[in-house]
Amino acid sequence: MPEVPRDNNAERTTSDTLCTPLKVVSPACREACLVHIYPSGPSMGRRYPLSMTIPVLIGRGSDCAIHIDDHSVSRKHARIEPIAQGYLAEDLGSTNGTFVNDRPIQQQLLEDGDYLRVGNCIYRFLAGGNIESEYHEEIYRLAIIDGLTDIPNKRYLLEFLTRELSRAQRHHRPLSVLLFDIDRFKSINDEQGHLCGDYVLREMATHLKGMIRGDELLARYGGEEFAVVLPECTHDNALIVAERIRSLVQQHHFRFDEQTISVTVSVGVASLQDGEAITPTELIDRADEKLYEAKRTGRNRVCS
Repeated sequence: MPEVPRDNNAERTTSDTLCTPLKVVSPACREACLVHIYPSGPSMGRRYPLSMTIPVLIGRGSDCAIHIDDHSVSRKHARIEPIAQGYLAEDLGSTNGTFVNDRPIQQQLLEDGDYLRVGNCIYRFLAGGNIESEYHEEIYRLAIIDGLTDIPNKRYLLEFLTRELSRAQRHHRPLSVLLFDIDRFKSINDEQGHLCGDYVLREMATHLKGMIRGDELLARYGGEEFAVVLPECTHDNALIVAERIRSLVQQHHFRFDEQTISVTVSVGVASLQDGEAITPTELIDRADEKLYEAKRTGRNRVCS
């Protein structure tokens, strides 16, 4: 551990001998912070500054600098330690573990933009030089991105759909919307716990992002419900995409705590008819009706 530079000509005192040298943190990491991004609520967007000399304790205990009143968090769950290279995240033998970018860790040096998960709570680590600018950018990102799944949220979905629907109506182009929902998601939470439910939502979003083209949109509509907007996509082609999503989810291996979890989805499909005057909400409602038809008729299927 590097010592604080001293004036060699200065007289050494007893206090110098007993003083513990300060840790030196890289200038790039000065004024680093954690930003609460999940779950939503009063704490979302709250910034927790990280000291350049003092470790920050995270947990359920009242003596923790970042206090989390949640049953999924241990009393002393994790610690953020300032070291010469930056900030080190360390699990303190917690019950549910500490994760960085969804990977369990014992110790890991944090990099700018990393996601730190402690129990049900997720934080974003910001370590850039202009922390104020980065913080406000993160707040804007939180307004349009779902903190748990890291895909666009309902607000951005409606903005995107409004824009694309207007364009499709103006130029008489096709457009389709898919709405899908995880079957029996409540039983996953009840039987496996909410940490498992959160894992399933994140894993499914990550798995499906790869099949969505740049001009399309995958978004979390709310709870266990997701939406896909498909510009320039006819109804027949939308049915093919919906069936592919249903099949990909069914075939994917969801593993949590060394257990394989069976996950399926039900999908509703709605498409814009040429010359039709319809609002984004009405198009989503139409897809929602077909989604619940898929639920009523047996789940794990596509209805349109």
